[in-house]
Amino acid sequence: METRRDARALVRSAVDRTIHLACQIATVPAPTFEEWDRARFVAELFEQRGAQPELDAVGNVIVRRQGEGRGRSLLLAAHLDTVFPRETPLTIERGDTWVRGPGIGDNALGVAALVILWELLDALAVRTSGDLLLAADVGEEGLGNLRGMRALIERFGPELGAVVAVEGHNLGRVTNVAVGSVRLRIIVRGPGGHSWGNFGTPSAIHELVRILCALTEMPVPRSPKTTYNVGTIEGGVSVNTIAPLAQAVVDLRSIDGRELERLRRTVEEICERHRSSSITVELELLGERPSGETPVDVPLVRETMKILRELGIEPVLDASSTDANAAIAVGIPAVCLGLTRGRGSHTVEETIDVAPLELGLMQLVWLVERFPVS
Repeated sequence: METRRDARALVRSAVDRTIHLACQIATVPAPTFEEWDRARFVAELFEQRGAQPELDAVGNVIVRRQGEGRGRSLLLAAHLDTVFPRETPLTIERGDTWVRGPGIGDNALGVAALVILWELLDALAVRTSGDLLLAADVGEEGLGNLRGMRALIERFGPELGAVVAVEGHNLGRVTNVAVGSVRLRIIVRGPGGHSWGNFGTPSAIHELVRILCALTEMPVPRSPKTTYNVGTIEGGVSVNTIAPLAQAVVDLRSIDGRELERLRRTVEEICERHRSSSITVELELLGERPSGETPVDVPLVRETMKILRELGIEPVLDASSTDANAAIAVGIPAVCLGLTRGRGSHTVEETIDVAPLELGLMQLVWLVERFPVS
């Protein structure tokens, strides 16, 4: 086993390779539900390093590093998908201290870090008591509904001692609280007609607007934090047509499952009030993410915080919606960790800082070395 000083030197030398790989990965389109090209590319990167990657039925890339058979497995996962449509220009710019481009930190850097982690563990001759699973998974963003991580948990759950979701941004964050969500499409239909000749006929757009105005009046608690958002609206035919169809997609969130369910019932009640003999209102469930928490006194959380402090970073406990939700929901200790700092997530100007990445990579190496933590 290398000394700690040698390990830091190896990690430092890997920063540039990690950035280079992240830039390559970021230029392969991977909208949610269209991750196959990026998945195949990442599988090739693992193969080049002596791993034996598997692409499962949903599109996850999975590699297993054998341990000594004395403990439970640790799963580290970084999502492949991005929020950008396939036609988005994926131009990556690099300066001396920064890298900028769509999805570079969310989450090309996370995926690249797992590939480089494979290299580092071999170079450091790290032996783990249980197996290490590394996965580049699909369906984390948008309406992906965590389908990649759900498939991983369904398959590997019984052998897992912990799960770590790896993200490019937010070094120092330890996300141990899972923000649950419900995504609904509200679909309003009416008879339609001419705006002049059929004036007075109910419009699907008018009724949808009334529903959405009522939604904005829903009371929500500040604690536990609970939120709602109307993300998209569409419908209508033309400026002089009474709309026969209108729809909106709504996002409901809370760190408390009971508050989330209460909010969902309120939306259903509002929609019910706006139904009539000439107007139909349907609710289509697009996705659900479970809420939950990995307690602060669980060894995984304690150890990640300890490692960050050893690296000179004061950890911040956090609540968010990440791949860790799926593990937390079934009682597997899980957190989400970041690798560096940056800004502009979910924009084409997304930027990551290069210098802190050394600490982010070191964090992963130490966590793998020390698992299972006591």
